[in-house]
Amino acid sequence: MHRNRRIRLLAVGLMVALAAAFGQQGAATGEPLVVRTTSLPKGYLRQHYQVHLEARGGISPLQWEITQGAPPLGIVLARDGVLSGIPEETGEFKFTATVTDSGRPAVQCTQQLAMTVAAPLLAQWGRYPMVTGRRLEGSIILSNQTEQDFDLTVIMMAVNETGRATAIGYQRLTLKKDTTSLEIPFGENLPQGSYELNVDAVAEVAATDSIYRARLVPKEKFQLQEGP
Repeated sequence: MHRNRRIRLLAVGLMVALAAAFGQQGAATGEPLVVRTTSLPKGYLRQHYQVHLEARGGISPLQWEITQGAPPLGIVLARDGVLSGIPEETGEFKFTATVTDSGRPAVQCTQQLAMTVAAPLLAQWGRYPMVTGRRLEGSIILSNQTEQDFDLTVIMMAVNETGRATAIGYQRLTLKKDTTSLEIPFGENLPQGSYELNVDAVAEVAATDSIYRARLVPKEKFQLQEGP
């Protein structure tokens, strides 16, 4: 009889302790939940990107999600706060990241973020190619949008209707980091014929074993006539 009573008392005590524990968990908020990541590093087109968003406070574990806007195509935010992937488009992308703790009730904190994606090596026409007499000429403008110097090689090839290729420009140089507009002219006299123009730029960074490429190809063909 006394033994049964002791068992009942132990059971009641255990239930009270469990209820108290759950009640404390339900009421717990911990330190205020704050997002510590307020800015993101620059990403580069078709290059792997990974950042771990950080928060402090709240009840662990924390879970993350994007609640407004969107990062660039190819980038996703995992529940553990890892923002990663390979960006497939350039530009500035704004979105809101929300972190939720495990308290009862749960606490949330939001942070607006902006991610910029740039092409590491950008090529564009300076002087669009044109024929002057027997000469095909123009210029390109190159930009290094990274924080590393490039060992850069640029070659301009004119290919006639028979497939014969003639170099009408060649440069090998160091393209300094954060260079926004280095203009490289090209031009050469060519025999009579119809030519396609291909401009290829290849940048290497030995320290990171990285290679970046950019290419320009005009849509039209260039006609050169035999001069006097």
